Amino acid sequence: MRALLLAAGLGTRLRPLTNEVPKCLVPIVGRPLLDYWLELLSDAGVRDVLINLHHLPGPVVRHLANSTFPLNVETVYEEELLGTGGTLLKNERFFAGGPVMVIHADNLSLFDIGAFIRTFEERRKGIDMTMMTFRTDAPQSCGIVEIDAEGTVAGFHEKIASPPGNLANGAVYIVAPPVFEEMRRLDKSVVDFSTEVIPRLLGRINIFENDVYHRDIGTTESLRLAQTEYAAVTAARSQVTRRPGSGGAP
Repeated sequence: MRALLLAAGLGTRLRPLTNEVPKCLVPIVGRPLLDYWLELLSDAGVRDVLINLHHLPGPVVRHLANSTFPLNVETVYEEELLGTGGTLLKNERFFAGGPVMVIHADNLSLFDIGAFIRTFEERRKGIDMTMMTFRTDAPQSCGIVEIDAEGTVAGFHEKIASPPGNLANGAVYIVAPPVFEEMRRLDKSVVDFSTEVIPRLLGRINIFENDVYHRDIGTTESLRLAQTEYAAVTAARSQVTRRPGSGGAP
């Protein structure tokens, strides 16, 4: 399986920090945000990664040149931002006709990617995408998911005033080739995944719920929260793995 890390965002809500630092390199507990994703992918055995760039691409390219993760990383510069779907279509050849993991690299997340991949691989017939979800404390600012008894996405509500719950789209997906077919039918170069693709896939998406940690690093307040929350989560997990008799499961 190959992966697409979306790292082209402008980070306007994090200014003035992102005037000089690309959003994907914003430090969280002393490490660039991008490195958390590269570590998760390498630990899960994913080896081929494409990263799209737009705002301040130079620092990202230099950072990757010094990376020690066992990954084959390619970057692609977008003169014009294409949206998640547009980036997937533009670089379809990189994914070699197989499934692709799509990750918005401006989120901070901790979960078992191996289990996420297994959820996709063990999906029932007719499912073309697996979506990582999480329980949000701010449902009005997220895409909220409704699922049926089989864990299939039956409804999707993008940033509405009165969302029907708090199960949110984590903007991490594994998509099968039929999803590319749906996007091609739009006949557009710029394709928004949340508003133009997901609604076309209702009934064809299963979920993997991240019950460990996930936060969108979109504002200075969310960045501040992530600094303390992530440190606390990782410290608590370290204590569990050191506890006598603990299996240390991720």
